[in-house]
Amino acid sequence: MYSFKNDYSEGAHPSILQALVETNLVQENGYGEDQYSVKAIELIKQSVRNSNVAVHLLTGGTQTNLVAIAAFLRPHEAAISATSGHIFTHETGSIEATGHKVISIDTVDGKLTPAHVQAVLEAHEDEHMVKPKLVYISNSTEIGTLYRKQELMELKQFCEAHHLFLFMDGARLGSALCSEENDVSLHDLPSLVDAFYIGGTKNGALIGEALVICRDHLKEDFRFYMKQRGALLAKGRLLGIQFMELFKDNLFFELATHANTMAAKLKRGLREANLSFLTESSTNQIFPILPNDTIVELQKNYAFLVWGKVDETHSSIRLVTSWATKEETVTAFLEDLKKLVK
Repeated sequence: MYSFKNDYSEGAHPSILQALVETNLVQENGYGEDQYSVKAIELIKQSVRNSNVAVHLLTGGTQTNLVAIAAFLRPHEAAISATSGHIFTHETGSIEATGHKVISIDTVDGKLTPAHVQAVLEAHEDEHMVKPKLVYISNSTEIGTLYRKQELMELKQFCEAHHLFLFMDGARLGSALCSEENDVSLHDLPSLVDAFYIGGTKNGALIGEALVICRDHLKEDFRFYMKQRGALLAKGRLLGIQFMELFKDNLFFELATHANTMAAKLKRGLREANLSFLTESSTNQIFPILPNDTIVELQKNYAFLVWGKVDETHSSIRLVTSWATKEETVTAFLEDLKKLVK
């Protein structure tokens, strides 16, 4: 049984494990003030080409989202998200648990536009409602789509004009940046959003996300918020070592490129089998539409999510490739599939 359920089924890239072992008995300061975390933050600042950003290392995507959004918002303020957005659908109401409402918007492609946000602002007109203050986006989105540079520029300009924060969930940022259709560089992001994070958990690390805060107003006292929410690790070195390895020799981008390459191979094979897709994705998540009986047969040897019903006889599934997906496994899946859809 091989799993295409997600991109964190495996442990960590061998170089990360090796670095953890090699540094294991070195005594270090705690709470992210160790030499490895300091070096990792320096490397990330070099990668974004901005020494003025604040970088904080946290354990996972949900934790990063809830700590950041709770820190950025005042009690009466709310976040805006696509209905498919992770903070709205798959975080057990973590944002709401911090006292902040998530206002959702239905979108076709999982992306928000200024028009979407404008509609929310018009619907929340006075102090008898929560005040929309933060626009939450994911890149890549939960359905594998990308934000182009022009789209981000327009969204940022709109947010600035309406005094809103723009926050990017980057759990799969590596896959987005390494997509063949992408025109955004990592160093573009500090000028395009107010804060974003670089996902390590889904791109070769054991755990870890690197939150990059670009807007000065949002940087103040952030470590206090981390500590209060249980996000300031005593052994912060575990995160620092991993991001140091990911960014010292371009490993972060190499792993994301591999995941995308394996997804592209899957996509080509599915097209050759005359199958269609729920969404057009150029990242490491793809959503083919298959006959239900074919899905049942494939599930005997492969694990994946059945995303949703398309009609009485067909459903969409989600296939996710990772930094560790082997090409021979992708080939085997396609061969098994083609036997079923002749």
